[in-house]
Amino acid sequence: MKIIPIIEEKTDNLVLVGCSILHKEVDFLIKKNNWHIETHYLNSALHNYLNRLSTELNDALDKEHDKGKETVVFYGSCHPTMDNLLEDHATCRTHGQNCIVMLLGYEHFMQELSKGAYFLLEDWALTWEPMITECFGNNLTVIREIFHSSHKYILALRTPCSDDFTEAAEKAAAFIDLPLHWLDVDLQELETVMADAIQEKLDTLEK
Repeated sequence: MKIIPIIEEKTDNLVLVGCSILHKEVDFLIKKNNWHIETHYLNSALHNYLNRLSTELNDALDKEHDKGKETVVFYGSCHPTMDNLLEDHATCRTHGQNCIVMLLGYEHFMQELSKGAYFLLEDWALTWEPMITECFGNNLTVIREIFHSSHKYILALRTPCSDDFTEAAEKAAAFIDLPLHWLDVDLQELETVMADAIQEKLDTLEK
């Protein structure tokens, strides 16, 4: 695992802008490694609304730039124009297709995905029914058909930072009528992803 040394004077002006889905894990790693970096989180439900995602991320990056801050973005390939947006703001992002890949690593992610997993994080579990019905409507039969067409089970991911969301996960699985499995995940993969992104940003500032 690669953990970078963070030099305070180089990172006092640095802000991580990104999704709040793993905000507890990100905050924990920042504190653990004494990374001198601020955070600016956006609503995790923005993934379901691509126009809002690009608008709000663009606005957040503009806001930090106007304050004289340098940024690094905590998102995967969550928007089709993500790379263009990063280029427009002269910034970089964490590497990985999505937050699940960043948490599990690509190989583990693909193993579970090939078996039919739908990955469930604490934040999604706690807002599941209103989030799903807002996206897919209120016809439960249709919602279940959508999930059953691509997934065989819900895989709830529990990290060292998770609270007990057992009841919420059980309700989410019951809502779409899929079996619920659990996986305990450490933060090593996420720590490396974050460290690499911060280092990439620091390297650009030194040029």
